[in-house]
Amino acid sequence: IEKFNKNKKRVVTGTVLGLLVLFCAITGGIPLLILVSLVCFFGTKEYVEILKHKGFLPSLNVILFNEAAFIALIALKKYDAILFIITLGTMLSFCSVLFKGKQPYIANVATTVLGAIYCAFMPVHFILIRQLNSDGMGLLRVVFNDGLGFLMLTFFVVIFTDIGAYYFGSKFGKRPLAPVISPKKTIEGSIGGTLTAIIFGIIIGWFINLPWYHSFVASLIISAAAQLGDLSESLIKRDAGVKDSGNTLPGHGGFLDRCDSFIFAAPIAYYYFKFLVIDKHYLLDLFKIFHYYKYTY
Repeated sequence: IEKFNKNKKRVVTGTVLGLLVLFCAITGGIPLLILVSLVCFFGTKEYVEILKHKGFLPSLNVILFNEAAFIALIALKKYDAILFIITLGTMLSFCSVLFKGKQPYIANVATTVLGAIYCAFMPVHFILIRQLNSDGMGLLRVVFNDGLGFLMLTFFVVIFTDIGAYYFGSKFGKRPLAPVISPKKTIEGSIGGTLTAIIFGIIIGWFINLPWYHSFVASLIISAAAQLGDLSESLIKRDAGVKDSGNTLPGHGGFLDRCDSFIFAAPIAYYYFKFLVIDKHYLLDLFKIFHYYKYTY
């Protein structure tokens, strides 16, 4: 009965979250900004609490400052200032340790900088994906901009990676993928999750008018990034000696537990779609540079 109730809570929570994310993704604008801001805020608090179990004291205020700055700059499309915020955030991370009057541990600086990147910079790539736009893409008979189509593909590739990995892992899993970090995850589950993601990614790509080869490659690397994100969050928790990042989401643990795969998947998806699908001249420029150095030196 207890297991049934837990699974029921998990299904209900997952359904509500999924519908909420879909609504915010389709709507874009303010709803998506609010959603990403909330996820970053609660994820940051969970991250700081996890690190406290390890004896580290990352600065919550510095990480939240970075989070607010990243979201504001991306909302205003002031992308050039993002590097300044990363620089300023790194300097503030040192200041948060230098002037506290306590033993200045470099680990607190390092975990603050990591928190700013992991909990703030990487998740806001979902907003960047939504902002991508070129000539528009067809989704059934409704015309959506590229960003929405790319965001839908990224979202469902991560979801189907999780579903496929669970199914194939439970049915055929024998060899552990990362035995020290996450003993229950298997190589068979990882392969199954990737194949499932590719199949559904190509189907979604067809709906949004994305060439099959882009759908294939994008699904492959997004699925790999999602699994790496899952393992990375497990690494943080295991090193700190905690099971879940929190208990905010019934049946799912905390926000980091639910969003860990998306944290790595979002940046990978954005840069692939940005540099290889929309702004194709970046790839051409790389070939030109390679060709130049090959025949010059």
